[in-house]
Amino acid sequence: MERILVIDDDETICNTISRTLRFEGYEVDVANTGRQAIECSERRFYNLALIDMRLPDMEGTELLTAMKKTTPKMVKIILTGNATLHNSITAINRGVDGYLTKPVEMDVLLKTIKEHLLNQSTEKEFDERRVGEYIETQLRKMDRA
Repeated sequence: MERILVIDDDETICNTISRTLRFEGYEVDVANTGRQAIECSERRFYNLALIDMRLPDMEGTELLTAMKKTTPKMVKIILTGNATLHNSITAINRGVDGYLTKPVEMDVLLKTIKEHLLNQSTEKEFDERRVGEYIETQLRKMDRA
């Protein structure tokens, strides 16, 4: 089961999104500050994080950088009610995987999440296959020696 971390200081948004995601079969945790989000990501692996751009203790773009260090393979999607060109460029430069504006339509959010998680799963399978092929190649070389 995929794990999703919802990071937003608006309790209504957190409740609505987390309830919808749980109904869709995801395991969901919520953080209301950047610090809480970092602590959560240090304790558990999350496949994906939904990050509000404006948090009480830091900007979402700052959180992108911090979370890239704790969980580099996690998909990170910014949700913002204050979309600006500057914010979107900063988010892209800091490694965001998606950028959605609030109020977000749930079908758009779910579609975006599913696409990113499918890509993540496909990438993991590809990496595992490449490791397996490398090991087989090394074993054949050792057999010949």
